[in-house]
Amino acid sequence: MNKIIALVVAVVILLFAASSMVFVVDQRHMAVLSSRGDTAPNLLGPGLHFKLPPPLQSVSLVDNRIQSLDAPDEDRYVTSDKTDLLVNPVIKYRVTDPLKMLAETKGDVQSLPDRLALLSRGALGDAFAKVTLTDVLGKQQAIADEARGAMDKAAASLGVSVVDVQLTRVDFPASMADSVYKRMIAARQQVAADERAKGAAEADKIKADALAQQQAVLADGYRQAQAIKGEGDAKAAQIAADAYGSDPQFYQFYQSMQAYRNTFKPGDVIVVDPSSEFFRFMRSPTGGTAPDAPAVSRKH
Repeated sequence: MNKIIALVVAVVILLFAASSMVFVVDQRHMAVLSSRGDTAPNLLGPGLHFKLPPPLQSVSLVDNRIQSLDAPDEDRYVTSDKTDLLVNPVIKYRVTDPLKMLAETKGDVQSLPDRLALLSRGALGDAFAKVTLTDVLGKQQAIADEARGAMDKAAASLGVSVVDVQLTRVDFPASMADSVYKRMIAARQQVAADERAKGAAEADKIKADALAQQQAVLADGYRQAQAIKGEGDAKAAQIAADAYGSDPQFYQFYQSMQAYRNTFKPGDVIVVDPSSEFFRFMRSPTGGTAPDAPAVSRKH
């Protein structure tokens, strides 16, 4: 009976020792095999592996997938124009060098999120300190990308790559929200006033240009009209001169008729000397001189 018990105990011990010497690494992890003493640890990939039983050798599994770090509490940051903001970042990271990560954390993998949170506060603090409140409202992704780049450089010493940083909340502390909103409204109103002033100035310039063009067109039209009128007057004078030259007596008769028409109006009473040279074509169709006659009053 004692032999059977001893055999069972021996088998259990062997099975326990064998189970402690065999381990499996899946696709989601990398294994770091550490030996007792100063021997450098080995990095093992997915598959079936063997090791010596503890405490001769030990295995630490490191998750090599992208992991998220979402701080439950917001952090306070200050912009370049001294505005306080409450920010909640979400950090996506991956362990790229398990050996370096375990060496830097001294085997305490659970401390890695705290180390990354500390790096994120420093990187985001520097990023927000470079921009104003107005820039924050329109450039949150650019701020997050700048913080990610700074974090990635710092996290390289931990064997970690920072894949992404997202700002899930950017808000004002309750104590200063009203004053910030008033400043934002005033800033937007100033921008609107500047745009209206710029538009009014452009409108005045357009009106002035249109008026100058109008005046130039009118001046050019007046110049052309005067030139055409001058040409017409010259032609009329030439025609009149030609007509006078061909029949001077008829021309004098025609001119006298025009003068009579312009001088005598219906209802006018004129006292004249009928022997006047002005009335010579009334006395004779040929304009001859008539004998002297007394002055008369004639109503037309």
